Amino acid sequence: MQVNIHDSRAAMGLAAAEAVAAKIAELLAVKPWVNMVFAAAPSQEEFLAAFRQMPVEWGRIHAFHMDEYLGLGIDRHQSFGVFLDKRLFRQVPFRDVFYMEGMTAEEYSVLLSVYVTDIVCMGIGENTHLAFNDPPSAKFDDPELVKVVELDTTCRQQQVNDGCFAYIERVPTHAMTMTIPALMAAPAAFVIVPGPRKAEAVRHTIYDAISERYPSTILRQHSDVRLFLDRDSAIYLEK
Repeated sequence: MQVNIHDSRAAMGLAAAEAVAAKIAELLAVKPWVNMVFAAAPSQEEFLAAFRQMPVEWGRIHAFHMDEYLGLGIDRHQSFGVFLDKRLFRQVPFRDVFYMEGMTAEEYSVLLSVYVTDIVCMGIGENTHLAFNDPPSAKFDDPELVKVVELDTTCRQQQVNDGCFAYIERVPTHAMTMTIPALMAAPAAFVIVPGPRKAEAVRHTIYDAISERYPSTILRQHSDVRLFLDRDSAIYLEK
């Protein structure tokens, strides 16, 4: 794992955006399209803001997102598709954007099988989840590409901590998510994790035994993963 520590969230986001843009250019030099998966979370704000300014051939990219709430009801404006629309999907001219909303896990799995992921841009949850693969439901050998999961309490509280919901009772209890094998299958992974509330998760990711107890530890088995941190999220790392 390549670990990059930056002095601020803005510097971290810019560095990650530049690295992703460089990887896209590298891939487009040898293939007609690039298939990308994005995370929707406040931790991605600086990266997404910088990334949409990059000189990228947007018309040669198919875009996906890795998870989505189920049962939002009146809180539909909180959906991850809407989050990414405002910050990326409607800001640049992608060739195609594929949304989870209105699709079943099986239907989204078919799309991912057709448009095989080249690059994944993700975060790490406070409970070390990847996408919505919380410790109770995370499986390193999951046979599915996409599945429906029940969100654990720590995960739902994070949505409140992030300011996405006013209180935990409003946070949906279930979501659709790409599984860990689906995320790990991307040849290139860029992991953007700022802020003090993520410091403990970063420590687990780098130092603990690789196990489903801390799902993000599986990233250490990826052949090309780059972790982008700011000073706050890196406070528990050894010199």
